[in-house]
Amino acid sequence: MGTPIARRLLRAGHHVIVWNRTANRIAPLVQDGAEVASSPAKAAAGADSIITMLATPEALEQVLFGTGGLAPALSPGQILIDMSTVGPDEVRAAAARLPEGVSLVDAPVRGSVPQAESGHLEVFVGATDQEYERVRPILEAFGTVLHAGGHGLGAAMKLVANLVLGAAIVGLGEALALGETLELRRDLVLDALAGSPIGPLVNAKRVNIESGRFAPRFRLRHAANDLKLVMEAAAARGHDLKQARANRAWMDEGVEEGAGDLDFSAVVATIAGVPQEHLQ
Repeated sequence: MGTPIARRLLRAGHHVIVWNRTANRIAPLVQDGAEVASSPAKAAAGADSIITMLATPEALEQVLFGTGGLAPALSPGQILIDMSTVGPDEVRAAAARLPEGVSLVDAPVRGSVPQAESGHLEVFVGATDQEYERVRPILEAFGTVLHAGGHGLGAAMKLVANLVLGAAIVGLGEALALGETLELRRDLVLDALAGSPIGPLVNAKRVNIESGRFAPRFRLRHAANDLKLVMEAAAARGHDLKQARANRAWMDEGVEEGAGDLDFSAVVATIAGVPQEHLQ
């Protein structure tokens, strides 16, 4: 996701300096006009706004506060826009550790690589009104921007959205498994579900399901981790989300069976009992 995000900024006319934990992913952006920094701290030097987009809270911790990390290099007046999927508690804890005068805005997104490339992501923003007006012109390069409220509430909205996504894909998998048990043709079940409330997901993932090819748009391991964050946030507030727990169990099973780097829709095959070696 970081590559199309950076490319959208370049096309919008921004001066972009990039750093990636996997260095070879930077090359296409250099060809598009980005500059390269040798560390997160050097990428942030002199920038008005800094964007991070990382897969896990652990990765965010390392990039912000690890060796060569961003946080010590930030100066009053700079604004850090974190587009990672982490919980609201993690966002607020990170903000409290930044240098005085540095703002942190949480702005995770709903959508995958095609939406990032076309500028049709949904961006959930947690910020003060003043911070929101400052970052909104930047974030509008990525798609539709929703101000969810104060700090951490963009991250909270993303957890809510991903809870529903997890329920929908697992529901689709269990519906197909039930249909097979009841001797219904899979194509007819998919036709019927295409007109149901999960129809957009059915249509988006039907080719994957019918072909057994799950090229990653949103990796299963990341979807499983997102549901872990959902469960942790709920538990910290005294809620036991039984359906989310069951959905996470299916995703964890798919990861354990070796499908973690496939698209999250590969959980449908896990539910159907398809061996991982038969998937691509």
